[in-house]
Amino acid sequence: MVDYLKFAAIDIGSNAVRLLLAGVFEFGDQPMFKKMSLTRMPIRLGADAFSLHRISDDRVNELVSAMVGFRYLIDSYGPIDYKACATSAMRGAENAAQICQRIRQACGIQVDILDGGREARLIFENQSAMRLGGFTSYLYVDVGGGSTEITLFAKQRAVVARSFDIGTIRLLQNQVSKADWGQMKTWLKTHVAPHDDIAAIGSGGNINKIFRLAECKNGRPMSLTKILKVRRLLNGLSFNQRISRLGLRPDRADVIVPAADVYLNVMHWAGIEDIFVPVVGLADGVVHILYNRFKALCVRPQQSEALCEQIPLWPNGQ
Repeated sequence: MVDYLKFAAIDIGSNAVRLLLAGVFEFGDQPMFKKMSLTRMPIRLGADAFSLHRISDDRVNELVSAMVGFRYLIDSYGPIDYKACATSAMRGAENAAQICQRIRQACGIQVDILDGGREARLIFENQSAMRLGGFTSYLYVDVGGGSTEITLFAKQRAVVARSFDIGTIRLLQNQVSKADWGQMKTWLKTHVAPHDDIAAIGSGGNINKIFRLAECKNGRPMSLTKILKVRRLLNGLSFNQRISRLGLRPDRADVIVPAADVYLNVMHWAGIEDIFVPVVGLADGVVHILYNRFKALCVRPQQSEALCEQIPLWPNGQ
């Protein structure tokens, strides 16, 4: 059996909580990252956080139970290193510190609550654009339940990144104003204008599902026209019909529509016609960070079990 390095990452999002167990195969100069297992729990923290500014006891109990279960899976997998990160819902919840304390007491997992900028940087760590050819610039777009992270990079380096409080759950709850949309539009037109040979890269469960509904081929970009076609299909179906006819999960059947709207607006305002969907997300970025840190430290696997507690995710806590 081929040996590989094991890592684990937990993404506590606004619409779901995910555990990624990943393997890194070191063949030649370029490591190959492989998803060994992805476990997803549909806990909608954003439904509380964006309206109540705190997370209810019932959802906290669900989250803690899920994290305890994740800890058993992590221990069984035996990774070199692991990391748990939380995004928009947790950073907007008044009781986030108490929730993190409960999780640590219950299963020993320390949760790192990312601000929007760090979230965008971590998602960028997937380096998906480095593996795509044909364009000189890329706009990395990750639409979550509470926010949209956008990173513009050209010539294989990040140029600028921004997090916007425009997410699928916020949109469902009518918590995104015209001013919020206006800020995104202005930012895109300002920063993307100098780049004429540009494509988008989409990240997140919703764009992955839209890609499949559009019947696009893996490795090929999805056009703006195809997203519009899927959006019209979804708009013509009720919530229950999206589940019964398209096979969507209940927690996907509602948020996929506002997600499509965000991607359509971003691509329209940026003047982009094509979007690549490499099926990666925040947890994949965490795994890249953990692997790079492990290699930089040149630590043997048996000596690195406590790395997450000893070393910040970024130098100087940035």
